Amino acid sequence: MPIRKEKSEVIAPEFLMSKFFQEVRKNADLSVDAERDWAALLRPHTYHRGEYFIYIGQIPRKIAYVIQGLLAQYYVSDEGNTVIKNFFHEGRLAGSVPATLKKTESLFAIEAFEETIVLEFDFLAFKELVYKHHDIAEIYIDYIEQYWVIAKEPEEISFRNDTAAIRYDDFVKNYPHLIKRLKKHHIASYLGITPTQLSRVLFSNK
Repeated sequence: MPIRKEKSEVIAPEFLMSKFFQEVRKNADLSVDAERDWAALLRPHTYHRGEYFIYIGQIPRKIAYVIQGLLAQYYVSDEGNTVIKNFFHEGRLAGSVPATLKKTESLFAIEAFEETIVLEFDFLAFKELVYKHHDIAEIYIDYIEQYWVIAKEPEEISFRNDTAAIRYDDFVKNYPHLIKRLKKHHIASYLGITPTQLSRVLFSNK
């Protein structure tokens, strides 16, 4: 559930970490030692709309867990078009993982589409905890399987084979909480269609 706060209010890091570990424990047990070591890596940060967590060409080090808000991962095509590859909303981990692992320049930017509160941590330091704590390793593997394999593979197949209407319907079904938070051209970019094509789909659905 989103955190309610006034613009001037600063949310205590302890509260953010408590919320983070509450969510972690919904899916897996976590030992006291593992939580302590993981908590030592976490740093709260707020990105305002339009600010970058990662920019194209940066050699990234950090991963961010989204407490509240919305980040988008995209690249710019040879034609100069923005191509959105992923949205990171509440409960998701955001990062350019291949570039972080290989210590190379990121091909993607990750930008805040809303004011976004995150807990950041150094990914390579976290990988050391994966080897140290079996419970963190299980959480890491479960996350990879859920979001990088189970969720992404059907979408990639759909983008290659399905019509714009089917892709949009699948998006609405899978991400109903994002529809009102995104502009139409953002959705079109993610679906790999033009804003005009999306307008036709929306008109035909009326």
